[in-house]
Amino acid sequence: MKQLLQNLKTGKAIVEEVPVPSPRAGMALIKTAASLVSAGTERMVVEFAEKNLVGKARSRPDLVKQVIDKALREGLLNTAQAAFNKLDEPMALGYSSAGTIVELGEKMDGFHVGQRVACAGGGYAVHAEYAVVPRNLLALIPDELDFESAAFATLGAIALHGFRLAEPNLGENVAVIGIGLLGLMTMQIAAAAGCRVIGIDIDPKRVKLAEQFGISACSRDQAEAAVQAFTANRGADSVIICADTPSNDPVTLAGQIARDRANIVATGAVGLDFPRKIYFEKELSFINSRSYGPGRYDASYEEGGADYPIGFVRWTEGRNLEAVVDLLAGGKLQVESLITHRLPIERADEAYEIITGKREEAFIGVLLTYPEAVEKLEGLQVVKFKTFKPSNLQTCKLGVIGAGLFANATLLPAIKKTDIELVGIASSGGLKAQHSAKKFGFGYATSSAEEIINDENINTIAILTRHDTHADLVIKGLQAAKNVFVEKPLAVNREELEVLSEFLESHHSSLITAGFNRRYAPLARQLGDFYADRVEPLYIHYRVNAGYIPLNHWVHDPAQGGGRIIGEGCHFIDFVTYLVGESPISVSAHALPDHGKYHEDNVSMTFTFPDGSIGVVDYLANGDKSLPKERVEVFGGGKVATLNDYRSLEMISNGRRKKINNRLGQDKGWKDEMLALANAVKSGVPPIPYEQLIGVTQASFAAVESLRSGEKVKI
Repeated sequence: MKQLLQNLKTGKAIVEEVPVPSPRAGMALIKTAASLVSAGTERMVVEFAEKNLVGKARSRPDLVKQVIDKALREGLLNTAQAAFNKLDEPMALGYSSAGTIVELGEKMDGFHVGQRVACAGGGYAVHAEYAVVPRNLLALIPDELDFESAAFATLGAIALHGFRLAEPNLGENVAVIGIGLLGLMTMQIAAAAGCRVIGIDIDPKRVKLAEQFGISACSRDQAEAAVQAFTANRGADSVIICADTPSNDPVTLAGQIARDRANIVATGAVGLDFPRKIYFEKELSFINSRSYGPGRYDASYEEGGADYPIGFVRWTEGRNLEAVVDLLAGGKLQVESLITHRLPIERADEAYEIITGKREEAFIGVLLTYPEAVEKLEGLQVVKFKTFKPSNLQTCKLGVIGAGLFANATLLPAIKKTDIELVGIASSGGLKAQHSAKKFGFGYATSSAEEIINDENINTIAILTRHDTHADLVIKGLQAAKNVFVEKPLAVNREELEVLSEFLESHHSSLITAGFNRRYAPLARQLGDFYADRVEPLYIHYRVNAGYIPLNHWVHDPAQGGGRIIGEGCHFIDFVTYLVGESPISVSAHALPDHGKYHEDNVSMTFTFPDGSIGVVDYLANGDKSLPKERVEVFGGGKVATLNDYRSLEMISNGRRKKINNRLGQDKGWKDEMLALANAVKSGVPPIPYEQLIGVTQASFAAVESLRSGEKVKI
């Protein structure tokens, strides 16, 4: 399928062939009929992308600080690679569209194939022939409403939410600053609600356009006098700012034309340097509107499909979308006359030349249109880049499932340094797989995990998806007689692990390993060699300055991420296990109080081992990120060793010190991990003993049980 993409590095907007995405649970696959180009949000993205690195840095100092902090922790080389990888990722543009449901994921009761829907959401309602959209961001289109008008629904929801935040009443005076597309829709909504509306703009043509809808309007230089006359010298009861400018003039003007104790709402992106005197004297209330309404940026609502009870939250973003569709269908909101440009998806890049001013054409509503013919989806989920020619050697022929940031920034670059053959890569959305396939040289990209699992040219699959999918995909891979590499964790609960363990006992034709990369790090290997001849137990202390993650992050969800101890803590349990040489047999864990800020991620875990060794893992989210993330201290046999964030290793024995520094910065072992995988495929010997794979995962579950019960737990 064709999709419009933005390259953040070069600034170019291009149309490319991308695999048709696969709908996940709670989502529908939509064949797009029309999509609206946003002259505000999308223009800002394009203009940011077109800046050089210095320009990008100046416009986003917050991101610069993040890069500096990361460089201090992980080294300049790793940070530069991560930053350029992020810039290299194509961005899907668009957030307002309409089309027809052609396929449903699970948990989509109430919807059926063939329904016409308005679609919302950045990353969902994109400019593409097909799009996957969550259920709460869909609104059914009645028969009397056409697709082109319905494609305006998301922008209408933004206007409607801003109007609701202003809390106007019937007959009140509402002033709208900025008579672009958003402003024109806001004015119509306010008029439909029984308000008296006046619009203000610096462009005389837009003033006339508002008047064509029967709405009063004036130019900026006449605004104060016009509003006073319009309101009988009372001032506007509500002011809604729909302008798009870095200037502070709109918020200044809003204060000047508002009545005492009026509400001012900004739905457009404007300067927010308020003139305190007038806002103080009038005791004005200001709200910066957040997109389409309650639910926006809440993953449980947008992705998880959880709705807010209507008795507590009457107007969610989904219900706002439905209300706008009703207004459009009822003729209360007119958008057809606002369409100034229609361009087929093949010429979508021209739309951005128009909205950024590269083509000097007056515009209001710019629509992208799509072919009407319904194609068979079979075959459209794969985009081939080259024909794969299998070698006769017993090399690792890899198929990858999952193409997120970790895959692109870390693991795939490491794989490229080995002799592993890259056959195919999958991501449910298709776009990330397409980008990775082109960048790293895979034979094809697909949106179907089954395509990878069932490919006879693939003998090994790498699972790099979210945690809750790991165990199921591992079993499917082993059933297909594939070797399996799975990123940590192996499973997110005991039930999954038990099923997987039973399966491993009865299937020996393929091997499995997990992404416990730290045990492969060069300095970790030297640390292991340092204690290779030990005859007494070890004491190991592993301190992890993990950093804070917001409570709404998916990793905290026990069903999806498993929590941070199971999801990431297993890394450090495995490292201690590697040094001891066998799995732990008990754990005692204690956590600091969460106080509503943390979620079981300030934890001290003490593991005991069969030989008497003790491993203490302190996993902490409450520290300062400028401190290096990881530090390991090992005592035993008259020796002491300190591993500092995989950048240096100091070993002390018989009064002699030896310090080794990684010249190129941090090396956590990803390349060596992939070399071990390639060798394992050739030899048939798992790189990590299964007893340790299972034991480490069991230990992470036991640690969570211990910190919740306050008791020591046998593993």
